[in-house]
Amino acid sequence: MNDHLLHVYTGDGKGKTTAAMGLALRMLGHGKPVLIAQFMKDGTSGELNSLGRFENAHIYEGARMQGFIWRMTPPQLEQARQAHREAADSLLNVIHALRPELTILDELCVALATRLLTLEDAFRLTDTALLYGDAVVTGRNAPEALLERADYISRIEAVKHPFDQGQKAREGIEW
Repeated sequence: MNDHLLHVYTGDGKGKTTAAMGLALRMLGHGKPVLIAQFMKDGTSGELNSLGRFENAHIYEGARMQGFIWRMTPPQLEQARQAHREAADSLLNVIHALRPELTILDELCVALATRLLTLEDAFRLTDTALLYGDAVVTGRNAPEALLERADYISRIEAVKHPFDQGQKAREGIEW
């Protein structure tokens, strides 16, 4: 039995990132190093401000997203793909250097679904993270190949959400 396990939090409901950050908080509470990399986000989420205050929390900023993918022109989309590929390569070096006991690859599934990264990129990241500790991958539409590798799979189901009634995302709740 492997001591380092792969967690996947997927589904169309709210709470995938929140669950991953809760696990980060738990690990940090035990004084262990955590690496958090967010894909498809701009780095302004409140959880990064909070978790970044811990000595053993390391926030990787190389995979930031500028704008919404569905609004990008083909050249902008290709530029985003190139930036994400470069970020993935850089992140491998960071994982080796930090040797975190928990690596969170937040919204990696969405980066895969939108083809900003390949499944090969995802496996290189998760396999490298698993050399040193557990790895968490979040996001909607987790590919079957990733689910087959996972030790934990949590599907977050959307039952009811104020967004469906026109409520905008709220600071401190959705971001």
